[in-house]
Amino acid sequence: MTEDIRRVVTELAGEYETGRVFELAERKLAAGDADWVARLGIAVARERTSSGDHLWQYRSVGDYVLRLLTLTPGRDNVEQALRLIATASPADRRRQSYAASLLAAGQSPADLVVAIAGGSSSGGPPEELRACLVHELVLRGTAIAEMRSIARWATSAHWQYHPLAWLPLELSGLEAARSLPSYHARGGSFAAPYGPSSQEGRPLPDVRGKAVPSARDVTTPVVSAAIGAAVANWVEESNGKVEAKVFDLVSPLRAELMPGALAALSLDCLSGLTPRSRLTLSACPSTRAWQVLFAAASSGGAYNHGLYGAYGRLAAWQSIAGLCGANADVPAAEVERQAQVCDWFSFDADTGWFEQVAWEIGLAAVWPRRCRLAILAATDTD
Repeated sequence: MTEDIRRVVTELAGEYETGRVFELAERKLAAGDADWVARLGIAVARERTSSGDHLWQYRSVGDYVLRLLTLTPGRDNVEQALRLIATASPADRRRQSYAASLLAAGQSPADLVVAIAGGSSSGGPPEELRACLVHELVLRGTAIAEMRSIARWATSAHWQYHPLAWLPLELSGLEAARSLPSYHARGGSFAAPYGPSSQEGRPLPDVRGKAVPSARDVTTPVVSAAIGAAVANWVEESNGKVEAKVFDLVSPLRAELMPGALAALSLDCLSGLTPRSRLTLSACPSTRAWQVLFAAASSGGAYNHGLYGAYGRLAAWQSIAGLCGANADVPAAEVERQAQVCDWFSFDADTGWFEQVAWEIGLAAVWPRRCRLAILAATDTD
């Protein structure tokens, strides 16, 4: 068996396509030999490390084996997947996040207990994988409180300072609408909820000619970063542009004046707007705002794969908190309360700033008493 795997890996470097190895792994798994599949993945991972990760064949087969084990239901497949995942550095957050997303999509919560509660805090699966997996399960509607061994780990003190520990262990009302990826061993898909939505209200009348309250830009770097947390990956890893600002208004802003107020803010995303330009602005619920932000954070932009579910969830909450003016240290329940008392709007315009491809976000939040307005605009292109 070992010689067989060594031969497969050696010959892989000269392959013009990897389908033959995929089919071999599938046959082994179908025959109940998940151990062989895991050892193939481990051998490929070691070869990638020693060769400098420059051969696409190793990347292709390594990812396929991980997907095959994580997405094929069964406790043995979970255990073998954990063996393979252990070859990655525990500090590799992106790899652990990806593996957690795959496991949660492919396995039952009962079979994932070993991945979260198994072993001690100093042994067993990596802490990063466990933390991500807990929130991937939450996103899929798993009642963590009803799974005692998982809940015991998720509420333990030893990881209370982990960034994900801030997130609630159950879905909030804000998260009612969420788009999750559909994975299979040879690919997957993600339906990003950009553009018009049935959850949004009718477009507001264009009143760009009417007087609107004057505004003062009060954006700070900290606030701008918080508002843009969900789309930071678009800028860092793709071709994205982001504008995140907060304005104080001299008087309350009525909803019907929102188009004119936006046009008067001298936003980069609306630069060049004329009375003939298209400016579409619609009222939307806070749940729609969270849905859009979660999709942007978890699935990424044109040239990246995003943060996956757990960190995508955290980034969406951070953007919501920034947009509705919640302090960074308040609990999620308080962020949700403040989000629910804000008035939310989505907008789009045919200016040169927006790429008009597929990845477009325009969100505005008017705070209670209507004297502060927060804006997030983002665009990306391939």
